[in-house]
Amino acid sequence: MAEAARHDAWQAGDSYDLYMGRWSRQIAPLFLDWLDPAEGLDWLEVGCGTGALSAAIMACCNPNSLVSIDPSEGFLAKARANVPDERVEFLAGDAQALAVESGSKDIVVSALVLNFIPDKQKAFAEMRRVAGPGATIGFYVWDYPGGGVEFMRAFWT
Repeated sequence: MAEAARHDAWQAGDSYDLYMGRWSRQIAPLFLDWLDPAEGLDWLEVGCGTGALSAAIMACCNPNSLVSIDPSEGFLAKARANVPDERVEFLAGDAQALAVESGSKDIVVSALVLNFIPDKQKAFAEMRRVAGPGATIGFYVWDYPGGGVEFMRAFWT
């Protein structure tokens, strides 16, 4: 019973946002600066969580539109509260089967998610499918000892 209650609290998004949001909000602008996207693009975020990267996209990139997908309704509710912008559409979905039109996005991003997707190749194939001609696909993952993305070093140095 206690395990179920803990799981429900975690899925509600508040606990995750409090614990992970502080890190996610720091790294998101660095990632976007590295991507250096043009304004007015149609974006897709795969695994938006509670909206840290979505908020940074809206603040820094002036997108035409942003579709942010996550499997957790609790995380999506928190993301909607964190990013109240009519250009953003938050949808429940699976990275391995994106309910997005093929070739419809100018930029597809994912933050700290791919480590948790069971079939990464399927997720990458879906990201490529929805990306339009000349689109950018960018992501960052957890940096585990012995290798990984360097962005995580910002938290520990």
